[in-house]
Amino acid sequence: MMHIFLKFLISFLAVISFTSSNLNEEKKENKPNIIFILSDDHTTNAISAYDGLYKDIAPTPNIDKIANEGAILKNVFATNSICGPSRASILTGTYSHINGYYKNYKGGEFDNSLWTFPQELQKSGYNTALVGKWHLASEPVGFDYFKYHISRGQQGFYWDPIYNDNGKKIKENGYATNLTTDFALNWLKKRNSDKPFCLLLQYKAPHREWSPDEKYKDLWENEELPYPDTFNDDYSTRELTAGNTEMTMDYFSRQDMKMTPPDSLSKPEKNKWFSYGFKRNEIVVLDNNISNEENKKLKFQTYIKDYLATIKSVDDNIGRVLNYLKDSKLEDNTIIIYASDQGFFIGEHGWFDKRFMYEESIRMPFVIKYPGLIKPQTINNDIITNIDFAPTILEMAGINSPSSIQGKSFYNNLKSKTPKDWRQSMYYHYYEYPFYHHVQPHYGIRNERYKLIHFYYDIDVWELYDLKKDPNELNNIISSKNHQKLIKNLKAELYNLKEYYTNKLTLDEMRNISKTDFGGLESNKGKK
Repeated sequence: MMHIFLKFLISFLAVISFTSSNLNEEKKENKPNIIFILSDDHTTNAISAYDGLYKDIAPTPNIDKIANEGAILKNVFATNSICGPSRASILTGTYSHINGYYKNYKGGEFDNSLWTFPQELQKSGYNTALVGKWHLASEPVGFDYFKYHISRGQQGFYWDPIYNDNGKKIKENGYATNLTTDFALNWLKKRNSDKPFCLLLQYKAPHREWSPDEKYKDLWENEELPYPDTFNDDYSTRELTAGNTEMTMDYFSRQDMKMTPPDSLSKPEKNKWFSYGFKRNEIVVLDNNISNEENKKLKFQTYIKDYLATIKSVDDNIGRVLNYLKDSKLEDNTIIIYASDQGFFIGEHGWFDKRFMYEESIRMPFVIKYPGLIKPQTINNDIITNIDFAPTILEMAGINSPSSIQGKSFYNNLKSKTPKDWRQSMYYHYYEYPFYHHVQPHYGIRNERYKLIHFYYDIDVWELYDLKKDPNELNNIISSKNHQKLIKNLKAELYNLKEYYTNKLTLDEMRNISKTDFGGLESNKGKK
């Protein structure tokens, strides 16, 4: 009798164990894995899926693969187009003036006690990791594992970079883009496979100083790559804003141009020699036997070839990640996102860098693949911003977002079910001044057709662009008599947006931040 009872008990426990195991496995399978790949300063104009100028010269097949097998978003915008602040907004789902990280220069540091979406995923049972560029000064929170660049103010080096590997300082030998992918794949292979995972894979490239891998160093050596249509912009109607910056070809340093210093220089002297070109009146001349215009073109050719070559390595390494997912049979239940922290100028208006509210700077690439839930070749044109990333990722993971988030999930938008009340315009605010690149602080509004910008601090200048008639933003029509009613309406909407996004700050708090950070946050100073 006891023997029969024991057999029954063993069978019963086996059934319970099997059922429990299946339920746990089902629960795990219902939680998608997430790989969020983020590069630095990658413009949509350098991604072939976005049909940019260099699509045939420098295609990006692996980024394109994500777009073709999922969705490509055409109107994703940074709310503050600069590296650290954009990353803080991505993590927290809030504007810079809410999360407190609104500049890189002098003392910018992310408050790592703030809520972030990786913390929420970790709390909900996800295995989380961060590998590559962090660039937020404080130590990452919410990750089971991290390995991020710590040299050169957390910008990192392209070659032989130094990492913080879960608290240990480690110098690695090799090229940063390849190494970062190595570390990401190693973590994926060794992770706790009983949990869904979220990996933030963040590349330094294609950030300045645009150093290519050796195999791509001379990729277009004997070619003259094409120039953007606005390369020789004369800044007419925008003399005090676009016409008064430090991001033209004149501001490439000797280091940017990959010049070789004299052997006789000491290390401090070499550093000074390399940095020549950063300041006004420090113009690097590559060839004394040609005109200033030809020197300008020569510098651009060096820049654009190096920039595109670093992207070539990013795309190659994304291909490595995609292949790993396929070979490991993980791709069907893994969300893949590729984005950049903001856009970038690659010769448009004669510039490099970002910061301005102009299109090339604020438009972010964003492609996403989620098999079975996002249809292949989906194209989305809704106005989306970087504060929307966190709630979207959480909703796809089946996790509710806290009320502190200012962004909205666009998961339904990706399924071609855009809510009827989805935003029709976005609010932008840039603060860092005068370092670097001498771009005046400004804020503004962009809707489907028009963009209104207010530059303040040293100047009080408004600009209006009709993006349908003037997509290159060459003609500031703020003084047009035919547009005065439109301007009045856009200003009213702009101030409503400012109020809507700043209701978490008191007026005194805003004034205090104003005094410490180059002319203010969300006060309506200069309102006209």
